Amino acid sequence: MADQVQYYGTGRRKSSVARVFLRPGTGKFTVNGRELDKYLLTAAQRVEVRQPLVTSETTGTFDIHATVCGGGINGQSGALRMGIARALLEFNVELRKKLKAEGFLSRDARGKERKKYGQKGARKRFQFSKR
Repeated sequence: MADQVQYYGTGRRKSSVARVFLRPGTGKFTVNGRELDKYLLTAAQRVEVRQPLVTSETTGTFDIHATVCGGGINGQSGALRMGIARALLEFNVELRKKLKAEGFLSRDARGKERKKYGQKGARKRFQFSKR
């Protein structure tokens, strides 16, 4: 068990953090102990998560085990995508050019904007009354 080969990558998006482990295998994908199809409900999110594997042409070569915490489902799928891309880099450094060109290695720094005082939300104001 100690000599098992695995590649690790951390992905972040909004307030979500994903820890991704790639192990040589048949393409089994588990997220927090559940299958990917059961964890991510929409097809768009599943496609987004698999994009780095399709780009690097390693779709059926790894079993992927991931743990994700924080944020919502969309943020978690973005974190998974980045984690998989970083783990693939650990597997093969020559994939960097392809993954970088597709934007999988860039951390999206956008987050939730804070609520301001004197307002109802980050941008929304309280209703204005002239009279």
